[in-house]
Amino acid sequence: MNSVAPAADVPSALFTPPSRHFRRRLAIFAAIGAFLVAASAALKFQPWLLFTDFHYLVRLAGEMLPPRIELLWTKPSLYSSVAETIAMALLGTLGGASIALALALLAAANTTPHPLLRTVVRFGFGAERATPNFVVLLVLLIAVGFGPFAGMLALTIGSIGMFGKLFADAIEQVDPAPIEAIESVGAGRWHVIRYAVVPQVLPSVVANGFYAFDVNLRAAIALGVYGGGGLGFELQLAMKVLRYQDVLALVLLVLVMVTLMERVSDFLRRRILGSTASL
Repeated sequence: MNSVAPAADVPSALFTPPSRHFRRRLAIFAAIGAFLVAASAALKFQPWLLFTDFHYLVRLAGEMLPPRIELLWTKPSLYSSVAETIAMALLGTLGGASIALALALLAAANTTPHPLLRTVVRFGFGAERATPNFVVLLVLLIAVGFGPFAGMLALTIGSIGMFGKLFADAIEQVDPAPIEAIESVGAGRWHVIRYAVVPQVLPSVVANGFYAFDVNLRAAIALGVYGGGGLGFELQLAMKVLRYQDVLALVLLVLVMVTLMERVSDFLRRRILGSTASL
């Protein structure tokens, strides 16, 4: 006759404790959930306001329409603001790229004169990238005052860290064969950089330069709101005096300007990179 197992042993036999992997994932999800709840509480997150206060957005849209397009021919100073914004982005990009290229030669392992100098320059690139352009602009406003010059300097400084890292990485990836060939005939450091390094990194410099110009063009508008001049200043002024139709007209002007400059940048990038590749 077979023996029957005690009733108390049946549940313990069927129960399988959760695996260690499951407990770890559960703990991670619980931590993420707790963080989201704490962050929402800190920000006083109230999503229902999107529905209860939606009529404010409708009223604002009604006040912005129709856009006062006649600003384009009744306010000629807008065109000088457009020129200021483009000049800020262009000069800031060119200045930042020029300084960054010189520093990148010191930060690249195959062109730096000393490893310690490479570490210092690389650290400087990282510190600059960690500093927002807005903070740089606040300091420059104290030093040089309000206006597009401060905005251009902020964009120049803000471009050095990004450009420097990209250029230094590109220099370290160059083919060493041309460098060794030039060094074998007794060429100095400058000739090696001029005839072996620069031709190889030039496509990367051009491509990153145009990309940075697109980024800086948008940043120039944002910096203008905080005193950098240009179209950003016009937007901030229209908002202050509650001229919402002017605001919408300026926003449309910004969209047209950014789109046109993107097309011009793409055209020039293709032409320059095409001519560089054919060399």
